[in-house]
Amino acid sequence: MPDFRPWIPRRVLVTPAALRFEHGSAMVERAAQAGSEIVRLASDRLSGLPDSYRDAKSTMAVVVASPSRRRPQPIPPSADWRFDLAEGCPAHCQYCYLAGSLAGPPIIRAYANLPEILAELPPLLGQGTVTSRSTARAAEGTTFECSCYTDPLGIEHLTGSLSACITRFGAWDAPVQLRFTTKFDAVAPILGLAHGGRTRIRFSLNAASAERLEGGAPRMDRRLAALRAVAQAGYPVGLTIAPILPLPGWRQEYDRLLALVAEALDGVPDPALTAELITHRFTDKSKAVLTGWYPGSPLPMDEAARTRKLTKFGTGKWVLPKAEMSEMRGFMTAALQRRLPEAALLYWT
Repeated sequence: MPDFRPWIPRRVLVTPAALRFEHGSAMVERAAQAGSEIVRLASDRLSGLPDSYRDAKSTMAVVVASPSRRRPQPIPPSADWRFDLAEGCPAHCQYCYLAGSLAGPPIIRAYANLPEILAELPPLLGQGTVTSRSTARAAEGTTFECSCYTDPLGIEHLTGSLSACITRFGAWDAPVQLRFTTKFDAVAPILGLAHGGRTRIRFSLNAASAERLEGGAPRMDRRLAALRAVAQAGYPVGLTIAPILPLPGWRQEYDRLLALVAEALDGVPDPALTAELITHRFTDKSKAVLTGWYPGSPLPMDEAARTRKLTKFGTGKWVLPKAEMSEMRGFMTAALQRRLPEAALLYWT
């Protein structure tokens, strides 16, 4: 299969505070060696941010996470806690949920103060409401998700943050688990890390016809090969099938996807496979942003074909109608059981 080129930002904005951390300086050095233009800002306030989508998606900022941003937050149903290594993603997914979650132009903000971020985690051991207090998932220990606002593997060649976290969790002698989801396949640098089985790597996968919605990300065959590689390296693995879309022929396409996963994991001893099944939804805000980013996208976002549902924050989102949701859930869970009977379904949403 053809080579997939890693993302290299055209410009890297660096704040003075970020350079006071060795981790931040190392990011800047890697980016400079990769050919990025390094712009050292005069203050810790980000300035000179690009207005256009194209320029923003080719910009990275190396900054310091504020105390509020480095404070872990509950993140059900995925994990007990969320902590962030960065915000923003190098891919160009036309359904990107970050469009409704992050403000401002879609640059990537990578956090230089990783030691401070990781120092927030130990006091949370045994706390949480998802796995810490769940009989069904207690074996996972206290779980920490680090891919809510970024794809950490997609920028790892520049940040080094993911490897540092995997190594830290591998040396943490406690019932804990680091979790991240990725669409990228550059797993070679993490295969030999001393992970201790305490990092679960989940690959974001979708039906073949959804690949056209995922610009800037490796194709499914590359992700499946990476899934096999990390499973063979002893990492617990998982599937994040998202967003599940009512595309033409969706039953055959998703069944085929699960068959390909089974083929990729054939012969791998005990991959401790999990699955998370997430249907497509959007908000008025995210639709407006995505329509601006990807005019003419074939992504189905017709409110007339959806049901409006209130979130826990009192805002509205557009989800699949109840009958359609029920039909898809029944099919997907049955297909998962048939194709991958060893997989533990963590949730459907």
